Amino acid sequence: MAETSELPQTPAETVEKMTESFETAAKEFDALKFDAEVPESVRSMAENTVNQTREAYERGKEALDESIDALERSFDAAGQGATAFNRKLIDIAQRNLNSGFDYAKSLAGAKTLAEIVELQSSYIRNQFEVFAGQATEIQELTKKIASDTSGPLKDQMTKSFETVRKAS
Repeated sequence: MAETSELPQTPAETVEKMTESFETAAKEFDALKFDAEVPESVRSMAENTVNQTREAYERGKEALDESIDALERSFDAAGQGATAFNRKLIDIAQRNLNSGFDYAKSLAGAKTLAEIVELQSSYIRNQFEVFAGQATEIQELTKKIASDTSGPLKDQMTKSFETVRKAS
């Protein structure tokens, strides 16, 4: 059966009992402490590990900064490309509208049915050539935009792989 101890009667006695218990625990803890010295090889290994970790962190941080810079350049190029593409589409639309107005004006001036048929035939042939040229303009611009947008990312990836290859 468990031993019963006498409970303190006053708050002062309670504080005194708690203080005694704390002091006893502190003395027991002090008795457990070790005065062993950490070997030099362990300290040296820990120091080397910390230094290597710091170097790896610095390299990683630098690579991240370079990647963010490449993304920013890529986004800038994409924005400029979108603007150039929109301008090209507006230019093409304006040229096509002007061509349509010129065609309508020439039709209005035609005096015979044969002249109308000839104007229409000529306009249609010309428009096929114009549309082919416009498709080529858009294709070339699209390639340029893709190259300008992906260029910074491609360059960064090449640089990163080169760095990894040299480190290996």
